[in-house]
This record gives sequence, structure tokens and C-alpha cells, in this order.
Amino acid sequence: MRILLLVSAFNGLTQRVWGHLADRGHDVGVELAPTFASPEELTARVEEIGPDLILAPFLKHRVPEDVWRRWTTVVVHPGPVGDRGPSSLDHAILDGRERWGVTALSTVEEMDAGPVWATSTFAMPADLIAKSALYNGLVADAAMACVEEVLRKVAAGEEPTPADRAEREVPGTGELPLLRRAAFELDLSRPAAELARTIAAADGAPGAPATLQGARFCLFDAVADPEPVDSLAAPGMVVGRDEDAVAIATGDGTLWVGYAATLADKRGTKLPASWVLDVAGVPFRPAPAALAESVYERDGDVGYLTIRSYSGAMHTEQCRRLTTAVEKALTEDTRVLVVRGTEHAFSNGIHLGAIEAADDPAAEAWANIQAIDDLCAAIAAADQVTVAAFTANAGAGGVMAGLCADVVVARDGVVLNPYYDMGIFGSELHTWTVASRLGEVDADRLLSAKLPVSVAEAATIGLVDAVGPRDPERFAAWLADRAAALATPDGRAETAAVARVRAPRRPLSYYRTIELAEMARDLFDDRRGFAAKRRDFLGKVASQETPERLRFADVRETVGR
Repeated sequence: MRILLLVSAFNGLTQRVWGHLADRGHDVGVELAPTFASPEELTARVEEIGPDLILAPFLKHRVPEDVWRRWTTVVVHPGPVGDRGPSSLDHAILDGRERWGVTALSTVEEMDAGPVWATSTFAMPADLIAKSALYNGLVADAAMACVEEVLRKVAAGEEPTPADRAEREVPGTGELPLLRRAAFELDLSRPAAELARTIAAADGAPGAPATLQGARFCLFDAVADPEPVDSLAAPGMVVGRDEDAVAIATGDGTLWVGYAATLADKRGTKLPASWVLDVAGVPFRPAPAALAESVYERDGDVGYLTIRSYSGAMHTEQCRRLTTAVEKALTEDTRVLVVRGTEHAFSNGIHLGAIEAADDPAAEAWANIQAIDDLCAAIAAADQVTVAAFTANAGAGGVMAGLCADVVVARDGVVLNPYYDMGIFGSELHTWTVASRLGEVDADRLLSAKLPVSVAEAATIGLVDAVGPRDPERFAAWLADRAAALATPDGRAETAAVARVRAPRRPLSYYRTIELAEMARDLFDDRRGFAAKRRDFLGKVASQETPERLRFADVRETVGR
């Protein structure tokens, strides 16, 4: 089937849909809706493509009537049947919904009101979950189930169900208003649990604004502690810190915040909270476990190091701390070390926000790349068998760091972006690891294509060694079984044999030196436009056109003339 993905952004979910369709043999291409100057221009492009089906996962832009009347056009909406409006997930989290869902609908004049092709509902997590984590986890999984049902029905010639006859599995749905930043204003005299819920609902964008220390900020990545750190502290007072996290007194309990941004005429870059808020003289207090940067656990001969990074970005000091955590874990008398992410994040490499906010961005970028290289070297040079587990999406240096392990596994549904597309050559020993797994020719092809890779495809080409279940608990059990098998004499011997084939032909320092020589020119001479690309990324500057690599091959040839 020839399928056009019409999207507002080519993000984690749309990349997952793209990879899923390509893995199943469909001819799939992408067009970014915001890049078209007029409905007529978009209609002309669709006519040029001639798709059998248009899928619009979580599209924020209106589809021209001339398009949806002529081609089957299905929008995937992040709400159950009956839900309408642009802030569905924000409302679901704010309202404490016990159940939510995703619906695939035909596009009609009225937004989110068309006939229903498919719906998939799920129980909301018992523990509070941030909007971005919900979006990339349960919502994305439900969206994929809807996409599969749409494909089945279209192939079978079936029709969607009229909206007024579609069963509403989640009661109380209807049209809900757009929630702007003011709707998430934090009153720090309220209970910490209530504030943490508001911050979770505003996660990513628009952010939850608050006034504290006489200034305006947006707060992110929050955890509520029911106990007050200081019973005499007034609400809004900063009463503790632990590495990047900051504790704030509230009307009931303590609000721990991992990230913050200044808020003046516009919101500043999201940075570790202890960098943004005034923590001079604030005492150390241990943050809740949910904000722990790394956690080490041992199960017999296997050690597990779980790393946590908000949005996957890892700044210089964080990389140094994680390197220390890896080195400490390797001093244990274990036979296997598993380095894994959380259910919601693995790593995307260096921290562009921290780099942009630095007094000398080039120097900070240089320090950051050196620090993540140290982390990669610690994993690559370990005497024990090392396993990297991609528990969530990963990109750029985050993928390359994982490839430094002896064995690389991934959770089903994860999307990898194993390339650099920010005006930098990249480091993290990738000139060794990718080629050692794919061969020089295929490694060059992968890095230059700059396309996302589903883990199913990654396993097929040898980029990862195995793919485990999608369900987080089942994946954890699968990973434990696999790690235990690697700890046996036979498992270690098999891993050693593979490692010998993939072993670097030169010292690791050779690859690192080559990469850093290229990076030095990118960072200090800015020969590939790293500074501008970094600022555009952080400022969420919309693309001016769809990257040609995402289009249908025949359309690329036409556009390129």
C-alpha cells in the first residue's frame, strides 16, 4: 500500500509509525504539514503522490477539504471516542483520569469529529506520569494498535463507524478547550501532590509557571514528597538540593523539581533546576528515588545500572557522574553489567540546552563530548560482559554509547536514530562500533541516510543483537533471563567469540582521537552550522520544507529537478 504520513513534526511517534509501515513492506513517505504555504500547495503535493491512504498521527494542522474528500485520510487523535480538542492528554492528567485512549478518525470539516476507524483504550498508570512519558509510552502503543486496525480495514474495503454510533468506552468525553500556559499556574501554597500533577500535565509544553524567589519560572520533572523537609519554611522557599534536583516547600509536603526554565517575555531553555533557581546556602537533602540519576542493583552474577536523564539529554557533570557509576559497578565481582534506561528515556547524547546556556558554548560542548566519551570508554573497556538495553527511544550519541557494550538489546517498539544531524561529526567511538557491527560500507550508508531505525530493522541488520517484549515488566524479566544466561560459562564464551570479531583493530584512543579532531572543527570553527542548528532545535523552529530523505523516492526525484 502507498501510504502518506502527513504530520506536524517527525517525532518519536511518527517515526515509530513510519518504521512500522516500512518494516511491513508498505511504500511510505512523509510530508510536514507546516511547510506548505497554502491548502492548494498541499493538495497539489498529495495529488502528485497519489497515495492509497493518508495517515495523520496526532496532526495539529487542518487537512484541506480537497484532500480529505478525494483521498482516505485518517487522523490519529490522542483521546478516546468522543474526546475532542487539542489538549487531550493535558486534561486527562489534570483530571486524574483512570482510563484514556486513542482514536483513529476520518478527517472531516469539524476537528476530531469524523467517523471512527479504530480506538484503543488503556488504564492510566497508578503513579503520576508526565505528559511526554505518557505520549511516548501508553499513548504511542495505543496509536500503533489503531494504525494496525486502520490498515486492516482499508485493505479489506471496510468503512469506518459513524461517530454517533461508535461505542464510548471511556465515559464523560466531549470537547475540551485548549490549555495555555496560564491554565497551569502554580500556587505553591497548595499541596505538593496537586502541584506535581499540574507540572506533569504541562510537561514539555507549555510548562507550569510559578513565582518563587521573586522571579518567574516554569517547572518540570516534579515529584511530590508528602513530608515537609522543613516544617517552618514558607511555601515557595527552596529548602534542599540533591545534584540537579531542588526541593521547594509547599502548603502540604515538599515539591522536588528536576528541571526549570526562566520565564520573562518568553520561556528560557529548560535546564537542571539547581542551575536555574538560587541554591546558594541551600543544604543537601536526598531527593526521592524517582529522581535518582542512576541506580545500581545486583542479582547474583549480574549487576544492573539504571540511568535516568530528563528528555534523554546528558550534560557534562551528569556524564561524569554516570562514568563514575559505571566504574564503581565494574568493581563488583559480577560477570555481567547491564546498563539500561528507564521505561521512558534512554539517552540522546550531549545536552544541547546546557551548551547553549553556557558562557562559552563551544567550550561547554567540547567538555560535554569529552565527558560522554569517557562514559563510552568505560563501557567499551570493561573486563566483564557488558549489556546495553535500549528501554526507550534513543538518538545520536545515546545510541552510540549503547553500541559500546558487548551485547545490545532493545525493547520492542523502540526507535533508534543512529546518526548525527546537528552540524557535528559526532564521537562516542561510533567510527569503531557501527562499522564493527555492520561493516564499513553499510555503516557509512546508515550514518549518511540519517533515518530512524525501528529495533526490528536494527536487529535484522545487526545493529542490535535481540529485541524483547514491549511490556516493561515482561521486558525486565526477559532481560534478566538473557543477562543470567550471559553470566554462565557458555554465555561468556559465546560473547567473547563475538567480541573478538567486533574488537577494534586499533586502540580505542585512535577512534576517539579521529572523532575529536573532527568535532573540534565543528565546535570551535562551526564549519557545519552547529550553533544555528542547535538554537533552531531548542527554539523549536519549524522546518521550512520536508527533508527529501523522508519523501517517496519518486517524489524526491521530481522535487530535486
